[in-house]
Amino acid sequence: MMPRTQPLAAYPGDPAPHGGMRERRYYRAYGLTIASDVALPELESAEPAAADILIAIGMIDMPKPSPETATIFRFEPDRQYLAWHAVGAFLISDFSRIDIEPAPGVNDALLAFPLLGPVMALLLHRRGLLVLHASAIAVAGRGAIFMGDKGAGKSTTASALIRAGHDLLTDDVVALDLAKPDAPMIVAGFPQIKLAADAAAAISLGQAEVRPQVHPQIEKMQHRLHGAFSGDTVPATRIYVLERGQRAGITALPGIAALPAIIKFSYVTRFGRAALSGDFAALHFRQCSAIANHVGVFRLEVPTGLDRIGEAVDLIDADLAAGDLAGKKLAANRRPR
Repeated sequence: MMPRTQPLAAYPGDPAPHGGMRERRYYRAYGLTIASDVALPELESAEPAAADILIAIGMIDMPKPSPETATIFRFEPDRQYLAWHAVGAFLISDFSRIDIEPAPGVNDALLAFPLLGPVMALLLHRRGLLVLHASAIAVAGRGAIFMGDKGAGKSTTASALIRAGHDLLTDDVVALDLAKPDAPMIVAGFPQIKLAADAAAAISLGQAEVRPQVHPQIEKMQHRLHGAFSGDTVPATRIYVLERGQRAGITALPGIAALPAIIKFSYVTRFGRAALSGDFAALHFRQCSAIANHVGVFRLEVPTGLDRIGEAVDLIDADLAAGDLAGKKLAANRRPR
């Protein structure tokens, strides 16, 4: 389901706050052309064209959070409003436009942090994609998704797989296209992964540019990849739910546990029931069920200690290879004789 499929017309630059003009830049991410008044070097540049999404700077006639309330989230059928006192206000409308009113003194780098995280996740959700709070890697044409609680090691495990020669699909926001529910596809995001300092030191990503720290309270550093990124849509083959353990291990989750795990780590559930208004609640449940029924969901135990991350990488490689072999045998057995 895609509520809006037609791209927007090309827009001229809008006036920037305090006079002057902002340069409108064009990018590609999640299979979409994005026209943006906010500089987003995290994304891949694109030539000016009719845009699927417009990101515009301007005034938003909505209540702003106070220092005490810190945030305001409002969800309506035709628009969604997210505001952080320390960053700014974001209004999503028509499945295709994000208006931004920055807080005083906030630069584009800090605006991009929620814009490319929860704001983009909510817009993709409203466009009919299933969005997981996870990381995803392409391994020989197969997509592996890593979900888990904060600190479980999603980005760390993904980075170790990149170092092992595989390609990033997306970090933090994993969008799945279920146009064919029995064949879910991971839509490539953009070539950046966020890592804590200790993980970055232990897992050196050679073709990566470490961008300046966005804010003193945001510990993870942004690593902009130059290479090791797959811009292709890839079949979702495995979902791994990460847990810390004494040794590396992979265990299949039964269906009764797989569906709750997918619902738990879907991005929209972070906003509570209010974000699943109207038909979107039923659609979201059907999408989560389709993933649970058609993608293998496994518990992945990752050994404590960054020096042992290679054990998990070896196990993931072996599991994906075994799954690919089993899939080929099943397809061969189904062919008419």
